[in-house]
Amino acid sequence: MAVALLSRSWGAEFTASLPQFQLIIYCLLMQSLLVKPTGTINCSEPTTDALLVALKENIFGKTDVRPVINLKTPTNISISFTLYGILDVDEKAQIFDSFIWVYLFWNIEGLSWDPVECGTDRISLPRKQLWRPDIVINEFMDENKAPDTYYLYVQHTGLVMDDLPIHVISSCNMDIYTFPFDIQNCSFTFNSYKLNAADVQLSFVEPVEDTLKNSLAAMRTKGEWELVAMFAEKPTILPEELNTSFDTLIYYIVLRRRPTMYVVNLLIPSCFLIAVDLFSFLLPPQNVDRSAFKMTLILGYTVFLLLMNDLLPVTGNTLPLINVFFSLCLALMVASLLETILIVNIQCGSSYYGLLPQWARVLFLNYLAKLVFLSKKCSDQNCDPEEHRTETKRCDPVVDAPQSEAVYKTSPTLQELRKISHELLSIRQQVNKHFKTDESADEWVHLGQVIDRLLFGLYVIFLSVSFITIFIIWLSWYNKNA
Repeated sequence: MAVALLSRSWGAEFTASLPQFQLIIYCLLMQSLLVKPTGTINCSEPTTDALLVALKENIFGKTDVRPVINLKTPTNISISFTLYGILDVDEKAQIFDSFIWVYLFWNIEGLSWDPVECGTDRISLPRKQLWRPDIVINEFMDENKAPDTYYLYVQHTGLVMDDLPIHVISSCNMDIYTFPFDIQNCSFTFNSYKLNAADVQLSFVEPVEDTLKNSLAAMRTKGEWELVAMFAEKPTILPEELNTSFDTLIYYIVLRRRPTMYVVNLLIPSCFLIAVDLFSFLLPPQNVDRSAFKMTLILGYTVFLLLMNDLLPVTGNTLPLINVFFSLCLALMVASLLETILIVNIQCGSSYYGLLPQWARVLFLNYLAKLVFLSKKCSDQNCDPEEHRTETKRCDPVVDAPQSEAVYKTSPTLQELRKISHELLSIRQQVNKHFKTDESADEWVHLGQVIDRLLFGLYVIFLSVSFITIFIIWLSWYNKNA
């Protein structure tokens, strides 16, 4: 109507001087200035009710088609999330259980209103009344058990802001080789479930550093796992693949296990038990039943492993290094028991053996005995008895002098002493003969002591090298991924 009145008033002036087609052009220009663009909402009054009535007439119920003027135009959706809690990490099932809050932003083309005319610059609307993108997390493994939310915000520029909680039970490929000092890298892959890249384009709301900072500030769980880092990437899609591929955003979430519980409950007791087994070598095998003590220690360690079995992760792809640690401890205990059985057999059954072979006497009693600081000292029983016979002969009275013969014949006391001296000499010879007979058994006992000391040294060296190697692997992996 306004355009018609203006055309009549101005028509008289321009009809005489301008051609008719110029008059039509002026009329179209005036109409474009006076009429608002398509999609702009007019409110009868600056109230929420007036804005809601206008929105119902323009956008409510249009949930079947993307909110674009031209369907060839892709809808740009910006995505972000905040990690509120790490609920569980199940290594056996390879599942990462978490709670996140997802933020989605997109624009309704052609929708706008004047904040002054309508009384507000944004309004909350029921989620079911508007078109929403079908954004999913590819790693999802179970039903979302988070509480339902029913509203979203619409800005006066047509920008839609939707945020909703999601209880994410996602698959995660976990490597538990360095358990309990392991670091896991799980991912969240966001993409449209049905709309390809020609229809929906995804982008990041904020840098991933800000996402990590917000997640650390909002974290409500202080359990076994802690959030260490977060990375993100967007795979590139070639133009010819837009109709066959889905636009994707990938977030990588780096988690680190807090190992204190496992160190206290698993590693320290194992180290204590292996230390007790190590110091059991100080027990003399000929006086104490060392084998019974070691057998009791092995049974105790086996019961300990059975009780702590639930704390150990079990997967089919890799064997945790801590299982190697426990197997090594048990193997060393069994080896020490076998070594004790061997030593006791040598020392206690030496009386039934023959002479020690010459090569064994040279190798073990001469060389290895010095190496383990167990060289045998010469005792009175092992010394040459000829010296004692010589000394005994020197103790006899001098019989060369003719005057001494008369004394010996006439003195009964001296004769008695002579008789006692010969008897003592006979006893000494019998004792030396007895010790000479037991010399073979003594060599076997000494051989057992040398082997025991030698195997104890090898036990200490192997134990130290193995433990240091395992702990270096743990610490290097932990520091490298920290």
